[in-house]
Amino acid sequence: MLKGKRILLGVSGGIAVYKASALTSKLVQAGAEVRVIMTDSAREFVTPLTFQALSRNPVYTDTFDEKDPQNIAHIDLADWADLILIAPATANILGKMANGIADDMLSTTLLATEAPVYVAPAMNVHMYAHPAVKKNMQTLEAWGYRFIEPGDGYLACGYVGKGRLEEPETIVEVLAGEVAKDRWLTGKKVLITAGPTQEKIDPVRYFTNPSSGKMGFALATAAAHLGAEVTLIAGPVSLETPAGVNRVDVVSAEDMFREVDLRFNEHDIIIKSAAVADYRPKLTYEDKMKKQPGNYRLEMERTTDILQTIGQKKTHQFLLGFAAETVDAIEYGKKKMKKKNLDAIVVNNVKEDGAGFGHDTNTATYIDRQLQEHPLPKMPKTQLADEIFRLMKHDITGDVH
Repeated sequence: MLKGKRILLGVSGGIAVYKASALTSKLVQAGAEVRVIMTDSAREFVTPLTFQALSRNPVYTDTFDEKDPQNIAHIDLADWADLILIAPATANILGKMANGIADDMLSTTLLATEAPVYVAPAMNVHMYAHPAVKKNMQTLEAWGYRFIEPGDGYLACGYVGKGRLEEPETIVEVLAGEVAKDRWLTGKKVLITAGPTQEKIDPVRYFTNPSSGKMGFALATAAAHLGAEVTLIAGPVSLETPAGVNRVDVVSAEDMFREVDLRFNEHDIIIKSAAVADYRPKLTYEDKMKKQPGNYRLEMERTTDILQTIGQKKTHQFLLGFAAETVDAIEYGKKKMKKKNLDAIVVNNVKEDGAGFGHDTNTATYIDRQLQEHPLPKMPKTQLADEIFRLMKHDITGDVH
C-alpha cells in the first residue's frame, strides 16, 4: 500500500532514534520513497549517514543548509511529502508543534506542510502523563494530527509503563492502513453526540455523570478522516473540536434532544455516544437553595429518551447506540437494540479495567444488525473509533474490509 508514497520522516532526539533507523528500512522495503529530517538532538544518538544509507536520500539537518539553490529546502520538502511521520516524537517536538514554534529544520517544515502528519510519541512514562504533554497532544489531535500510540513496556530510563515507541512493523502497518482507506463516507452526513449532560437544580448545583466525551470526539475525528461531513453535538466537556468537524455545544438533555431532532432528517448516520441524563429535577430554583435542618427530598422526572424517539421515526438513517453497563452488558445491549429500533450498538462494561468514562482506552463489543457480537479488546479510543467504523461499513455496505 505504500508503494510510490513519498514519506518525510522527522526524527527528534531520544533513545528511540535507533528504532527510527529500522523504521526507515521497513518503509523503503514497503516501496515508499523516504526522506529524513533530523534534529540536532537526534544526531547525538545516530548519525545522519545511517539514515542516508537506509533511505538512499540526503538527510536534512539544518534550515540554512540549502542543497539546491533552485529550491528552499523546507518548503520543497513540505510540498514534496504525501505524508509526514514524526518518529520518535519527543515531548519537546510536541511542544513546538502545538505552539507554532519554528526554530529548526523539522519544526519549520511542519509549519509549511499541508500533508497529513502522523505522530509516534516516545518518552518517559511520567513525561507522557504530564498535563502539558497531554494538552499538546490534544491540541494537535484537534488540528488533525494523527497519533500512533506508544506501547507499554520496559523503557530505557528503567521505568516500566507507557512511552515506548511503537514497533516499526506496527507503524508501517498503521500507515499502510491509513493510505488504503477508501474514504467511504465521502458525501455522507454523520451526526454524533458526545459527553455528559447537566441537569440544573439551582444556579450552583446540577446532576451529571463522569463522561469525558473522549469516545464521541474520537468517533467524530474518525468520521471526518473517512470523508464525512460531521456534526458533533457535545455536552459540557473540555476537549478541542476535531479538525473539519462542526461542533454544537449543549448543556441539558433537553438541549441535546432539541439539537438532534432539528438535524435528524438531513443526516445519513447518527451515532449517539453521549451519556444523557435519564432524570432531571422536576423543580428548579432561580436562586441558590439554602441549607435546611434535616434531610432534603428532591423529586425527579424523566427526560426525553433521545435514542428511542429518533429510532421510532428513522427512515433511511443508520442508527448506532451505545450502552455503558455494569452487569449483563451484552444481554442488555441486545434488548436495547430491539426496543429502540437501532441498527447496531456498542456495549461495554464500565467496571472493566481501562474501560468506560474518563479513560483514554476502552473495551467494548459491537453488536451488528444480525445480533452477531464483535468483541473489541482494550485499545485507545481513537483506534476503537476506527474499528467501529470498519464494522459499520460492513453493516451498511456489506464490505467485509
